[in-house]
Amino acid sequence: MPADLGLVINTADPYSVQVGEFYAAARGLHPAQILRVELPVRSALTPAELERLAVAVDAHFGAATQALALAWTQPYAVACNSITAALTLGFDAAMCADSCAASRPSRYFNSRSARPYTDLKLRPSMLLASRSVEQAKALIRRGIASDHSLGLRGAPPAHVYYLNTSDRLRSVRAPLFPPPGPVPAWGVEVHIEQADAIENAERVLLYMTGLLRVDKLEKIHWVPGALADHLTSYGGALEGLGDQMSVLDWLSSGATASYGSVSEPCSHVQKFPHPQVLLLHYAQGSTALEAYWKSVAWPQQGVFVGEPLAAPFARLKAPVP
Repeated sequence: MPADLGLVINTADPYSVQVGEFYAAARGLHPAQILRVELPVRSALTPAELERLAVAVDAHFGAATQALALAWTQPYAVACNSITAALTLGFDAAMCADSCAASRPSRYFNSRSARPYTDLKLRPSMLLASRSVEQAKALIRRGIASDHSLGLRGAPPAHVYYLNTSDRLRSVRAPLFPPPGPVPAWGVEVHIEQADAIENAERVLLYMTGLLRVDKLEKIHWVPGALADHLTSYGGALEGLGDQMSVLDWLSSGATASYGSVSEPCSHVQKFPHPQVLLLHYAQGSTALEAYWKSVAWPQQGVFVGEPLAAPFARLKAPVP
């Protein structure tokens, strides 16, 4: 719900100011739901800079604020942690000594909680990140257009694609894929593909794969609210890193939310979205922020990006007589 969300704007970043103001108006946020801070505009904060941000967040937002939208693309990390995890769960310095080690488990993983701050004293966060202000505005419009749009009786199904690619190391989530076939109760159809890419696919809701870089994204027709991610080491390095595709490419192609790691995670499946948990929570009415956060058991190195309130399977509440 928009009333549960806090928005943080970086006044030192023109992108953040424009995107934040646009988002606040588009989602009808009250001025009290907005915190304005001044942060360095670079890829990573220091732990001390994060602490100052966390203090400002805790001082501004009350018990009603359950989650946060961070209206910027940079910073996306705090040392080896993602900024979304470090702000939500606290900074984990131990990860930087060995980023391939197991990280702290998230109490929010596969949780039934609809009010994480009330129940767990944490506020999951998501970056309103894009490559330009105009792309960010388009992302926000897609999120709003997605609300209450899927799972409707008589509508054509949305399509879910899980790819087991030629990259065996990055396809470690394949054993976690659900069975293929239609799921009439949700209005989706699940596809399991042995391929490196799909093309000319219509009404794509979810695309999950494992590769350094995913081709043919321009040949996909996304539904508003679509989720997509690729398991690789540095997909969460939003400016791009070598030959590894940034998760911003998913958003540029028309997806509405994504996830990627900012430091070398090795191939722990717990550090990436669980295929079935992500789909389950989204199809049961969770927002993009809720579904993605609930799908990652060890999210300390992963950055969540997209329009946090997108909720295509949420049902409209009947008016009070």
